[in-house]
Amino acid sequence: MKKEVWVKAVPWNKKVVTTAIEGGADAVVVDESEIGRVKKLGRIPVVCPGGDIQPDVDFVTCTVRSASDVGKVISLAKTNRVIVETTDWHVIPLENLVSQSDNIMVAVATAREARLALNVLEVGVKGVVAETEDLAELKKILATARGTTERVNLTSAIVRGIRHVGMGDRVCVDTCSEIEPGAGLLVGNSSSCLFLVHAENIENPYVTPRPFRVNAGALHAYVMLPGGRTGYLSELKAGDEVLVTNFEGKTSVAVVGRTKIEKRPLLLVEIECAGENYSHIVQNAETIRFVKKNGSAVSVVELDEGDEILVSREEGGRHFGVKIKETIKEK
Repeated sequence: MKKEVWVKAVPWNKKVVTTAIEGGADAVVVDESEIGRVKKLGRIPVVCPGGDIQPDVDFVTCTVRSASDVGKVISLAKTNRVIVETTDWHVIPLENLVSQSDNIMVAVATAREARLALNVLEVGVKGVVAETEDLAELKKILATARGTTERVNLTSAIVRGIRHVGMGDRVCVDTCSEIEPGAGLLVGNSSSCLFLVHAENIENPYVTPRPFRVNAGALHAYVMLPGGRTGYLSELKAGDEVLVTNFEGKTSVAVVGRTKIEKRPLLLVEIECAGENYSHIVQNAETIRFVKKNGSAVSVVELDEGDEILVSREEGGRHFGVKIKETIKEK
């Protein structure tokens, strides 16, 4: 799940607001009289009465001073987003809150507090409200939140076949981020088994590397999105978000800059994993690569039966991209 970061600039602090905007904050908290000043600096939601996000309308604030306050927060969080403030920062009350609600945000003053809140119980709070005028610390908080995403369980699958299936529409996903070696997008014909397709960031004698691009597959394929959701490659457009995953299962969120749908010759890659058969359709080109367990990439034109590549497998199915407990067979 993507984590939110609001940055508090009360009293007004132009440098804090500018740092928030440049650092990718989701909103700034200011006095109502400062809405116009924020809007002149950049496009970002403003939190205040009369703003884009309003207290007692879109969220409530609750101070935790004792164990009895924890129960109050949990009760409020059933129907409201709750911003939790505390004069004595401890992890145990936070564990209690996170275990019972995913509608909690926490006020933090340091990157250490942000890391603790965003990772508690391996789930973390919905987001944090940064309350500091230390610009270096604020940048660390924003960077911490950007790096806090879900982990994906990957497993090796055995290639059972590669064959030509004719012409079709394939989708290149161009992100607004540079993708590291050993990483790419999770895509596949079945939502219960997604293949890790490597980014085009490897030197080769024919094409200049494009470290922002994943030539992901045929337009009907599923693609993993942030928050444990899936979508179709055909649906992606500029401004959407995708989940970039590396060979260790570490993830980050990338913004889609554009997608390119073009007719190309296609290959069907069939695998076996946990006794089940799955497949994915990709363009027949040397720049399309899958990922091995050690993080190295193997081109689809060099792939052989018996090779092992990384996939993400899960039980159940999907309904409008959301995981559900239902028997669904996709062939």
